[in-house]
Amino acid sequence: MNTTAIFEPIGHESLSDAVVAQIEDLIASGILKQGRKLPSERDLAETLRVSRPKLREALAVLEERGLVTTQHGEGTFVAALTGSAMLPALLALYERHEPAFFDYLEYRREQEGFAAKLAARRATKADIERITEILAEDERAWREKDALASREADFALHAAIVDASQNATLIHMMASIYELTRQGVFYNRDFLKTIDGTGKLLMEQHRELGMAVIEGDETRAVKAAHDHIDFVEESFKLGMERRRREAMAEKRRILSDPKA
Repeated sequence: MNTTAIFEPIGHESLSDAVVAQIEDLIASGILKQGRKLPSERDLAETLRVSRPKLREALAVLEERGLVTTQHGEGTFVAALTGSAMLPALLALYERHEPAFFDYLEYRREQEGFAAKLAARRATKADIERITEILAEDERAWREKDALASREADFALHAAIVDASQNATLIHMMASIYELTRQGVFYNRDFLKTIDGTGKLLMEQHRELGMAVIEGDETRAVKAAHDHIDFVEESFKLGMERRRREAMAEKRRILSDPKA
C-alpha cells in the first residue's frame, strides 16, 4: 500500500501549521487510523513539498497533542486514539460470562446496520471499488478453501463498509470493536461453521451485504447487516449447545467405562 498517495503538496504559507492541519484532518476523518505508520520522513517531506526541518516541527506538534508517536528505529505512527474498547479484566470476564457475548452482538447488530445504511447512501466510487475487490477475494478464498484469506476478507469487508459510512466517530469506534473480534475475544470464527460447514452461507451473506451497499439500497443493506449478525448469534448458540452435549456424553462414557 502506497501511504504517501493520501497526502497532498503543501503551499508556502505557514508550512508546519499546514502539515499539522492536513495530518489532523486525515486522522479526524478516519483515513489514518490508530497504529498506522506514516511514510518515512524523507518520503513524506517530498510528497508534502516541505523541508525536513519543517516536517519535524509539525510532527513534534502532533506528538505533543497525543496524535502521533515516534518509535525509535521504527518510525512515526498514529497514536492509540480510542484505546481498547475494554480493559483486560473486563475482557477476561466477558470470556467467562456467556451472556455478555449476546450484549456484544446486540451492539454490533445495530452499529453494523447503521453503518450499512450510511454506506449505501454515501459510498464513493473508491469505496465501491474497494468493496468489490474484497467481495472477489472473499469468493476466491471460499472457493480455494483458504481459511486465513477468508477471515481477512471478512474483517476487511466490515471495515470497508464502516469507512464508506463517512462517519468519523463510527469509523474510529468500530475499529476498536473489530480489533477485539480479530483477537478472538468474543468468538472463534469456527462457530460460524456450525450451521454451514462449507462456509458458503457466510460468503453469500457477505456478498449480499456488499452488493446492497454497492447498489445504494439502504433498506436492503440494513437487512443484510442484521441477518448476518443474527446468523452469527444462531451459530454461536448451536456451537455452545454442541459443546455442552459433547461434554455430557464424555462424562457418561467415563462413568460407563468399567476401567474408570
